[in-house]
Amino acid sequence: MKNLYTLAFLFALAFSMSSCATEGQSLEGTMANAQNLQVFLDRVVMGKANSVVGKTDMDAAGNFKLTFEQPLTPGIYNFRIGAKRINLFFDGTEGKVILNGDLNTLQEYNFAISGSPHSQSLANIMNGLVHRKYQADDIENFIDSVSNPLLGTFVAYKALGGNPDFIDMQKKALAKLTTAMPNDENTLEYGKYLTQVERQYQAKMATQKVRVGEPAPNIALESPTGKEYNLADLKGKVVLLDFWASWCGPCRRENPNVVKVYEKYKDQGFTVFSVSLDGVDTRSRNSLAGAEDKIKQLLERSKDRWVNAIAQDGLTWEYHVSDLRKWESMPAAAYGVRSIPRTFMIDREGKIAALNLRGAQHIERELVKILEKDGSLKG
Repeated sequence: MKNLYTLAFLFALAFSMSSCATEGQSLEGTMANAQNLQVFLDRVVMGKANSVVGKTDMDAAGNFKLTFEQPLTPGIYNFRIGAKRINLFFDGTEGKVILNGDLNTLQEYNFAISGSPHSQSLANIMNGLVHRKYQADDIENFIDSVSNPLLGTFVAYKALGGNPDFIDMQKKALAKLTTAMPNDENTLEYGKYLTQVERQYQAKMATQKVRVGEPAPNIALESPTGKEYNLADLKGKVVLLDFWASWCGPCRRENPNVVKVYEKYKDQGFTVFSVSLDGVDTRSRNSLAGAEDKIKQLLERSKDRWVNAIAQDGLTWEYHVSDLRKWESMPAAAYGVRSIPRTFMIDREGKIAALNLRGAQHIERELVKILEKDGSLKG
């Protein structure tokens, strides 16, 4: 009898262990407005095609469950239903992950997820990116602070893409990833991707009308009050030349960064020279040919929006100029400006020191280099 009990116990134990071994990892939940649709989970390697690692069907109530006998390989994944998809991040330690949401708002990262802290962290920042809450500084802070360098790299990849103006930030993310995971497939592929982006950046720099180390072309235009300002008169100061416009959303979102640096360093010989691309271009003028009163009214409204934006955004420096010709702006042509916001850091000798600085950290970093070099940095 004792042997019988022992056999029964061992059988139950073996069954229990077998059950635990097959439970593995799962991703399950409920998705509103997705009844009877198929769910896919793809593994993502930056720069390569995704590979399907799991699929299942939603039931009539939108419930789903994906199970994996072995823990998923740590990394980035696509969760997709039809044309809608989101990114998740698994580190290999997850057990049951629960994801609940609505298919209609899925791509806005409006969902609830538990059992995967890294996926929650990714969802938070992706939601901010979708709703344009984050700027370059926020992405850099995430790269610097996130515990998993692959997650930081992926956010840089998604947020900055192939924009060569942010190559330094992406190279920082790659350096952290290389240190932590030198032989990982994502590291190698991301390195190849950044090599292509850097080549694009070098090609872009080669076509610049104004280059680092060259004298900054002078700008002499009127302010809203009719006073003329000359950029050349600011020699001896460090100047951020900023091309912007009241109608430019990215410019308006960038303005607080410029204000932050200005307020911190304005007493150390730093100022901002803002050139607005507000105004009326030739095409609009031609469409109103013979109606000089309407052209005048259009110009006045554009000028009012420029002045109001200066006040609303707290741009308290005095150097605000414009020829009110929109993209036909003469200074924009002289500096090769084809998109805004566009900035040029000019040193005390009137030479270009840096190009296209975005975010308070980037502006401040280049400014501090100049102030340290001439020994004028305080505090």
